[in-house]
Amino acid sequence: MLSRLLRQQSGAAAAEMALVAPLLIALMFGSMELGHYFYSEHVVVKAVRDGARFAARQSFADFTCPAGTIGGTVVADTQNVTRTNQLAAGGTPRLAGWTNAASVSVTATCVSNSSGTYVTAYGSGTEIPIVVVQASVPYTSLFSVIGFNSAGLQLRATERAVVMGI
Repeated sequence: MLSRLLRQQSGAAAAEMALVAPLLIALMFGSMELGHYFYSEHVVVKAVRDGARFAARQSFADFTCPAGTIGGTVVADTQNVTRTNQLAAGGTPRLAGWTNAASVSVTATCVSNSSGTYVTAYGSGTEIPIVVVQASVPYTSLFSVIGFNSAGLQLRATERAVVMGI
């Protein structure tokens, strides 16, 4: 009877599938989560790039060098453009978990053109303002509704742009 049981092949495919299915399911959901993470990272990088481009096109009068201060509503407007892609406050965030405008920081630095070698729109021998936009956004997992916790994961991006004053 034991030899006859060992020769049976009728349930072999089901047993093999039961052994392999958890691995295949984990691989499938893991690749979906990884793709979502890279997509979310891309959205944050693009948003920060858009925010830096917006801030760089503000008036020269809004930037004070060599102090590196930013005046007017440039900081708040840049935060809104970066987070929601809208100038007005209260728009829909680009990512579901990106609810805090303070997660976007806008600063300015000044680079000296003191050598006077380069004659630019700023003039020779003047300070050139550069705007720096940074964002740190909490990552929200695709599978957070079923208990997969992604706490602590942050999507970070930084972009610099020379102020053109257009």
